Amino acid sequence: MMTRRQAAAGAAMTALSYSRVMGANDRIGLGVIGTGGRGTYVMGLFHKNADVEVRALCDVYPARFREALTVAPNAKTFGIHQKLLELPEVDAVLIGSPDHWHKDHAIDAMNAGKDVYSEKPMCRKREEAPLMVKTARSTGRILQIGLQQRSGPIYLDPLEKFVKSGAIGKISHIDAVWHGGTMRPLPAEPAQKPENLDWLRFLGPVSYRDWNPGQYLNFRAFLDFNGGKLTDFGHHWMDVVHMYMGERAPNSVVFAGGIYYDQHDARTAPDTCNALFEYDGFSVLFQSNAYAVGPEYGITFYGDKGKLFVNRNRYEFTPPGKNASPVTQQTPGDITSNHVRNFLDCCKSRKRPNADAAIAAISILPPLLAVQSYEEQRRLRFDPVRLEVLPF
Repeated sequence: MMTRRQAAAGAAMTALSYSRVMGANDRIGLGVIGTGGRGTYVMGLFHKNADVEVRALCDVYPARFREALTVAPNAKTFGIHQKLLELPEVDAVLIGSPDHWHKDHAIDAMNAGKDVYSEKPMCRKREEAPLMVKTARSTGRILQIGLQQRSGPIYLDPLEKFVKSGAIGKISHIDAVWHGGTMRPLPAEPAQKPENLDWLRFLGPVSYRDWNPGQYLNFRAFLDFNGGKLTDFGHHWMDVVHMYMGERAPNSVVFAGGIYYDQHDARTAPDTCNALFEYDGFSVLFQSNAYAVGPEYGITFYGDKGKLFVNRNRYEFTPPGKNASPVTQQTPGDITSNHVRNFLDCCKSRKRPNADAAIAAISILPPLLAVQSYEEQRRLRFDPVRLEVLPF
């Protein structure tokens, strides 16, 4: 068994070796696993940094490489992620694969000596998150989860000005809202699987089923692959709750909703999601429903001295009183760029990133517990210390 001293020495040697290879002015060689829409978009944000060079791409469907190759025409391409991870010129990996692959892709990359930026949600199952944290710590690798609010000034400024300062007072309830549009039938084409699309590798750790274009093109409609809106939107918003209120899991979770717009296409993820979380001293209501016209997406913190609304481009603090003037701030642009830069800086400094694996491992718990509440059709009691569902 490795002793604490040996582990510390190994981590120091890893950082020292890395610093020798990655000088302050050297370029970070990036590999991308999953070159769909989001993966290619975030790859473009990496590419905008002068100290990054995209050197390798991996996807189960070669057609997905086309847009990515317009940005990085000299990148090597692969259909198997282990082959990409063998490249010594790849220093860091961006994971843009479907949610059910995040754990394996991240762990394989870290074990191969690569730093990792993985899109959210962190993982598909509760038991996967601790494995990702353990691998990050044992290998000394950086693991940043794509919870970009952690790096956005539009979130950091009001946190300091109104929450930590005490201006909002005691917060007793939070509304976290991110509604979607009305449901549409899943894609039925191409009815025949493209010849060079590796369907078996796409399925990966989930159970086998025949080619299904709806499941490939809209995997978030199926709980085999992810947690639907609860993990797609919910991991972001519940992470902001933890960022503002403390890194601790809830004491209970109950879900209300379901598939209220049945398109008869075998989808399993609910279109109407309302999850109520009880914490020590406050509650959170997360909502993501299928509305044609819904309210603005964002999070509202209700305190006894004011109200704070925040989303990715603006915040508004409203003090009490009829004639009170709100304090507002708007910020254009995509804060994902800030999050990418934080990751790159940490690759060089070896400091923990803003959305480190240990932080994300706590904030993924509420949405995954809400999925379990939906599937089991019951309220769950949870021990936030032992991280166990408790019997009633």
